[in-house]
Amino acid sequence: MRIAYFDCLSGISGDMTLGALIDAGASLEKIREGIRSLGLGEVQIGVEEVHKCGFRAIQVSIEHPPEHAHRHLHHIEAMIDQAEAIRPAAKELARQIFTALGEAEAKVHGTTLKKVHFHEVGAIDSIADIVGTAIAMDDLGIEAIEASAVPTGCGSIEIAHGRVSVPAPATAELLRGIPIAPCDIDFELTTPTGAAILKATARRFGSLPSMTPESVGYGSGQKDLEGQANVLRVLIGECVETDPCWPVEYDRVTVLETNIDNTTAEDLAAATRQLMEAGAVDVYQTPCLMKKGRSGVLLTVLCGDGRAVELERLLFQATGTIGIRRHRVDRHKLPRREASRETTLGPVAGKECQLPDGNWRFAAEYEALRTIAESRNLSVHQVRLLIDSPSDRSTDV
Repeated sequence: MRIAYFDCLSGISGDMTLGALIDAGASLEKIREGIRSLGLGEVQIGVEEVHKCGFRAIQVSIEHPPEHAHRHLHHIEAMIDQAEAIRPAAKELARQIFTALGEAEAKVHGTTLKKVHFHEVGAIDSIADIVGTAIAMDDLGIEAIEASAVPTGCGSIEIAHGRVSVPAPATAELLRGIPIAPCDIDFELTTPTGAAILKATARRFGSLPSMTPESVGYGSGQKDLEGQANVLRVLIGECVETDPCWPVEYDRVTVLETNIDNTTAEDLAAATRQLMEAGAVDVYQTPCLMKKGRSGVLLTVLCGDGRAVELERLLFQATGTIGIRRHRVDRHKLPRREASRETTLGPVAGKECQLPDGNWRFAAEYEALRTIAESRNLSVHQVRLLIDSPSDRSTDV
């Protein structure tokens, strides 16, 4: 699998991304031809080699006639659809990035995806950055994208709606579920465009993956930073490990574990409930034989990085442990979504996950099964057998 890794030490923006991909080998002529075919008028893409803190990088500039258009998503999608010089895969990727932007803007402004106005990100330079990035990724044959944690910067900036804190509202919405790196630089390092590119494309965030780099590109930001180069680095190459060829999601979690032999089963059950309510991803117990032949329990907690300290405090408080081990692990997860199945007993809520062969497997929520069982004077086991019968399997929604 051909992979691109975005090293976001100084954040990410649309022009930094486009510059890094051009520096890594993407065809500038294909990008220019594709953007010309959008029908935006005389748009010029300038490419210049600059130096940031002593390091060379490619800085992209977009020159275009003045305009005051406030576009909706359907305007931009129509523009992309009619562009004859853009390949279908690049068109789809550009639409995904704009959809991610639109959903974030709609959320922060309390409107719908159909009605939301694109202000800064609907301007010609942002359209060129996003569409150019999609063309470049397609041209480089990138099949998967991973990235480091993302610094946002701090302070405040002026946008179309006035002064706002960094990260800007749309950026903050787009970064939900993406690890943010600590940063005290008084500047907007990560823009909505850069965040949308990551939201729509990156499958995993963390350290550099096992890969054989074939090219490395550097894209420059517009501002000079004190003490570090304002550049985005992208490494492109082949995965060293054999990655799954089916759809799979990646993330990293913290594992907290402790061996306990001085806490009752009732107290462990109460501690498990508290940990789950406090944000643990999962909590489980494994019987073990401890020193001096004493029976004990290995209590394991999975959590996101932001919950580890609080869950450690709960473990020390709710159990008799005096020491907790902590380590990070990578997870592979099947894509999943909320779902409902129409059955002979009525609709049943649950989840679906996508299997390696592309099919979706439905699993009913226990509480939904219990509610049906109680209303019909059946056992949960009987309800499960009924909804799993062949007559119901063809009615997934």
